[in-house]
Amino acid sequence: MAGSRIPGPIGAGELHPDLDAGTLPRMAMPAPGSTGQLPVAAAAPDATTDPEIEALELAPLARAAAYALKRAHPQVRFTSGRRDKADQARAMASNVAKEGQRRWIEETYKASPLRTRCQDWLDAHPEVVTAAGIAAGLLAIFDAAGDRELSRLSRHLAGMAFDVQPVEHDAEAIKTTIRGLPGLDLFLDREGGLVRWHAQF
Repeated sequence: MAGSRIPGPIGAGELHPDLDAGTLPRMAMPAPGSTGQLPVAAAAPDATTDPEIEALELAPLARAAAYALKRAHPQVRFTSGRRDKADQARAMASNVAKEGQRRWIEETYKASPLRTRCQDWLDAHPEVVTAAGIAAGLLAIFDAAGDRELSRLSRHLAGMAFDVQPVEHDAEAIKTTIRGLPGLDLFLDREGGLVRWHAQF
């Protein structure tokens, strides 16, 4: 599962002061990568669908949860949904590249052989410090991994997770709603010491 301040959506209040450009909303996601799970077909836009949520390309359980959250808190903005391997590598690299976050992967993701290979690569290449360089190294590891390993590393790769833009106004009410979403497996409001609102199913 990288800053200039930008205005949040109307009614959302101020952005969390630790929010950085890596958590800004993405309105369109690239085609999902191979994770052994077929992408969810996008529904035709109508009065019952939300283009922002449909653009996340979530699996059915996570998609239903996103709609439930948006109904309860219309001001919520989603920042990430399904990711392909390149997206996942970039998302991780943007955090690792921050000062003092070289062990962010080890501190954020559950223990697994794939997590270990990612952290070992970082440890073996201290000279690679840019987000682009780190992303390239991680992507090479992902390309050699199997679908099962990838889906265990991050639910984003299977469309079973979404991230929400952190806010200060109504923050606790939104978090309470997220924690009560049907099928929720894990909710994090910090990842490796960085402010992130991550829900996975």
